Amino acid sequence: MKPPRFAALGCALLLAAVVPAGADEIKVIASNAVKSAMEQLGPEFAKSSGHTIAFTWGAAIPLKADIEKGAAFDLAVLTTAAIDDLVKSGKLAGATRAALVNSNAGVAVRKGAPKPDIGTVEAFKHAVLEAKSVAYVERGATGVYLKALFERLGIADAVNAKVKLLPPENPAAHAVSNGEAEMGITQISEILPYAGAELAGPLPKDIQITTPFAVAIGTSATQPEAARAFLKFLTGPAAARVFKAKGLDPAE
Repeated sequence: MKPPRFAALGCALLLAAVVPAGADEIKVIASNAVKSAMEQLGPEFAKSSGHTIAFTWGAAIPLKADIEKGAAFDLAVLTTAAIDDLVKSGKLAGATRAALVNSNAGVAVRKGAPKPDIGTVEAFKHAVLEAKSVAYVERGATGVYLKALFERLGIADAVNAKVKLLPPENPAAHAVSNGEAEMGITQISEILPYAGAELAGPLPKDIQITTPFAVAIGTSATQPEAARAFLKFLTGPAAARVFKAKGLDPAE
């Protein structure tokens, strides 16, 4: 039987063989809109690089505020507007900024429920007015847009009487899938992952909101080289195929 010190040495050598030299943990702050794609891409990158990734998810607006308050991170994936503001304020390195994907909004209904006609602006208005409850994330980019849209369409008062405003940790499609709301309006990429919800369709072309997302490395990143490698992976052709499958349009 090996003396304990030799057993400990054997374990240390085994760990050294399993964990690649120079492997780092990359802290990534990312919008919920890219969550389903990143949850696939993160492990793929980790497997090929040896680095690990710790994600922080949420809506872009509060995540931007967290960064402004000094949240620790290496890489950020947020709306392009948020990324550009953070570059201007010195929180992100402008030289690393890269366009990533474009995301369209859609309507979610519970799986198996009749899908409303939302093919035109008038049909969309009718569907929203007929729904018993409508959910969206209040502080998300889509939620901010919807408030102004309902005002513009002249249905704000009627919608506000039955709207369910959600926190970022309870996406609209999740609320629909568990019965909290009849209709949810959010990014299409945030609808597709939920088995209990279905995409009724995208918003009509005339009122569609296409949100561009970008990626950049923090100026105070503790793992800038590993973050740079992940950024390169995210903007490559293999990642583009995953983004497309998850309801996002890779930036050209």
